[in-house]
Order: sequence, then structure tokens, then C-alpha cells
Amino acid sequence: MSAGRPGRAAPVLVAAALAIATATAGSLVTDLGPWYQSLRFPPWKPPDLLFGPAWTLIFSLTALAGVTAWRAETDRRFRVGLVAMFLLNAVLNVLWSAFFFYVKRPDWALVEVSLLWLSILLLIVVLGRVSGRAAWLLVPYLAWVSFASALTWSVVRLNGPFA
Repeated sequence: MSAGRPGRAAPVLVAAALAIATATAGSLVTDLGPWYQSLRFPPWKPPDLLFGPAWTLIFSLTALAGVTAWRAETDRRFRVGLVAMFLLNAVLNVLWSAFFFYVKRPDWALVEVSLLWLSILLLIVVLGRVSGRAAWLLVPYLAWVSFASALTWSVVRLNGPFA
């Protein structure tokens, strides 16, 4: 942080804190115990040990996208809206895990994931207006959630109905 640009670290700290909080909340409602192990999965499902590194990369890119957009636009209303959109996305991200793993309702998670997907698309569109780089940093997130949607659909199809 240079003396001429106070507060430059603040958006980095906020973005990192939000990413860590989202990842932590999601992990707290994720249970890979007997119920999960009893599910049937399609043969193209990646090994469970790859999900952690994938999410770590996605949350890192998402935080970087937020910081990049924050620095590209100084309008206070934009910044407040930006934080609100990222908070909404974080809640939707955790809700998917809660529905799938904690409530054990992949069918509800399948419905909810469409809202998560739309929130990412909204972020891409809004961030793209101030920074193409910030928008592109979210493309892997959108791709991963698209993949997760297909995987969730397969789980519902192979294991439903859920009670």
C-alpha cells in the first residue's frame, strides 16, 4: 500500500474475507458421509478430492474480479451494488450446498442452482461494464456452476425422488 493511495488494501481484505466466509459456510453444511456415499453418480463425476482445489481457484478468481471491478469504478452507488451482488451470490452459493448436503435434497439444489447461475451471469454483465478483465475472471465460475448443474441434474435423475 503506497502512501499516496490510502485504503488500497481494503477491497482486497473485504474480497478475501467474503471468499473465505463463503467457503467456510459451504464446507460447514457439506457432509460427505453415508448419505452422500450412497448416492449414484454419473461416470463423468470428478473425484471428490478435486472439488476443494476447484473451489479454491474459483473463489480466488471471484475475489480478484471483485477487487478489479471495485478499483475500475469509483462511484459509491456502483460499489454498494457490487458488494450487494457478491453477497447475494455468496448466499446462493452456500444455499446450494445446504440444500444438497445438509437438507439432503438435491432436487431443491437443482432448482436453486438456476438462481446461483443467474447471479453469476448478472455479475459478469455488470462487471463487464467497468472492466472486461473482471468479467472474464468470473467465466470459470459460471462454467463450473454449469457443470455442477448438470451433475446435480444427473444425481436427481439417478437417485430421485427425494423425501
